[in-house]
Amino acid sequence: MFTINCRDIMLREFLATDLKSFHSLTWQPEIYTYLPGWNVSMEQRKEWLLQYEIPENKRFLQAVWNGESIGQLRFRLGIILKETGEWIGWCCTGIKDELPSPSREIMYAISRAHRSKGYTTQAAQGMINYLFKYTDTETISAIALPDNTPSNRVIQKCGFRLQGQIAIENEMYNRYRLDQQEWVHLQMN
Repeated sequence: MFTINCRDIMLREFLATDLKSFHSLTWQPEIYTYLPGWNVSMEQRKEWLLQYEIPENKRFLQAVWNGESIGQLRFRLGIILKETGEWIGWCCTGIKDELPSPSREIMYAISRAHRSKGYTTQAAQGMINYLFKYTDTETISAIALPDNTPSNRVIQKCGFRLQGQIAIENEMYNRYRLDQQEWVHLQMN
């Protein structure tokens, strides 16, 4: 099983046994307010998880292990609290067609019970480090609604630079960018 070790949490590939926790999390108002479309029925979530998300993770990891380009592949990892083994959120990366090229985005969500503890920042930093160290990714984007203060804060803590705003599906988002060289510089300081 693929994992990324962080201080208090670990990121790990999605498993079929994550379904109930994943589904419950997507129905928290704090999550579906900022990630509309994620709060689907249990049947839909199961189909997505088993038919698309888990298999695409395998293809992503195979491409990395083979030294190939990750191209358009998405990668989705659960955020697991080390202390309890609880599945408390997710951190993902994929192509966001609405963004200017290069359009690989990082996104995340965390349970209301585990907010403001630094876990999301650890998850985002773990994903960013993995992408820059082991894949052909040179630039990562992030977006957040301007009123989503916690998400904007995580993005900024990770070293992303604000590029302005962008309209996506009739909503204005803050648009951020982080280049690999900037990340390396941040890690050295």
